[in-house]
Amino acid sequence: MAGPSDEGGTSRPTVLVVAGEASGDLRGAELVAAMRALVPGLRVTGVGGERLRAEGQEVLVRAEEISTMGLTEVFSSAGRILGAFRLVRDAIEGRSGDRPDLVVLIDLPDFNLRLAPIARRAGVPVLYYVSPQVWAWRRWRVRQLARNVDRLAVVFPFEEEIYRGLADVTFVGHPALDTVKPTRPAAETRARYGLDPSRPLVALLPGSRAAEVRSLLPEMLRAIDVLRADVEVDAVLALASEELRPLVVKSVGRMPVVSGETWDLVAASDLVLCASGSATLETALLERPMVVSYRLSPLTWAVARLLVRVPFVAMPNLVLGRRAVPELLQHEATAGRMAAEARAILLDPARAAAMRADLASVRARLGEGGAAGRAATIAVDMLRNGPASSATHRSARPA
Repeated sequence: MAGPSDEGGTSRPTVLVVAGEASGDLRGAELVAAMRALVPGLRVTGVGGERLRAEGQEVLVRAEEISTMGLTEVFSSAGRILGAFRLVRDAIEGRSGDRPDLVVLIDLPDFNLRLAPIARRAGVPVLYYVSPQVWAWRRWRVRQLARNVDRLAVVFPFEEEIYRGLADVTFVGHPALDTVKPTRPAAETRARYGLDPSRPLVALLPGSRAAEVRSLLPEMLRAIDVLRADVEVDAVLALASEELRPLVVKSVGRMPVVSGETWDLVAASDLVLCASGSATLETALLERPMVVSYRLSPLTWAVARLLVRVPFVAMPNLVLGRRAVPELLQHEATAGRMAAEARAILLDPARAAAMRADLASVRARLGEGGAAGRAATIAVDMLRNGPASSATHRSARPA
């Protein structure tokens, strides 16, 4: 393995990891920790958020600088994103130092799908872990992705079928199976934030990006006000990261606002108002009933309607192949509709129980735990033996 030398002159392998948003940052940090268990002294650079930085990543670009929602949001951030892209491109090509020994791309399709061919041309092996959902609304990019990566480590079983025959692909299981669990009993969480144990609790998860929070949180807050006309509920706002707090502090009143404890808050809740994204899967693994919402700019929404090729957007519904949880998209994502769906679930114990049973079956379809370890084995195999070697990970599939 090539790479810069440490103080004793021993070569240190370097991995460049590119992850955006809270979920990708978490998946990247888990992967880096698992890789370091196999390769002590591993050097990690690239794009990451709080968790990757805590795991020792030498940050070229902070993930928060390039997270966007759609076409119009990209336009408004184009200069910043282009500058970030050039920094990462230069690092891959070795213009700012030694080239990395491996590039690991995590989700973030609009950024990473442009980096993959650059790494291939530079002769740097590419592993895509947690492949982007291009199969959902930009199907032509499936072949583009497969053409420009050496290996794919996917986290949903149906993704392996999509890429089989196009790429060296392995279903490693979903990493959330290992991590998504509460750290304390629900009663303790409620007491910690002064939440009445006799009232239903609604957790608000408005997304991990600033644009999502700005778009969805006002409607979620109004939905709680509407809901309280019929149901006496408590509510808590679970932030994906502390950096989002300045966006919300002036609008939430006395509602508790908590970051870093999302899974405890969800597990303690009776219902979750949730932005579409990875949080829907995490809420499903905690078996909490939910109402899923999402909004895009009018231009992005118009384009998406032409291109989307899947019947659902909420990940539990995609995994199960049916509408197990309600989805409110674009003009439907209003306070009134959110409150109506929430009321129907909270006032109908049979419906809530049926939804929890559906969500329990999501877990059963996602294989076994240990996804980060299996993905790390693939990555280290690529470091040691090059991208063509596949004996190691072919024998390490989840059930």
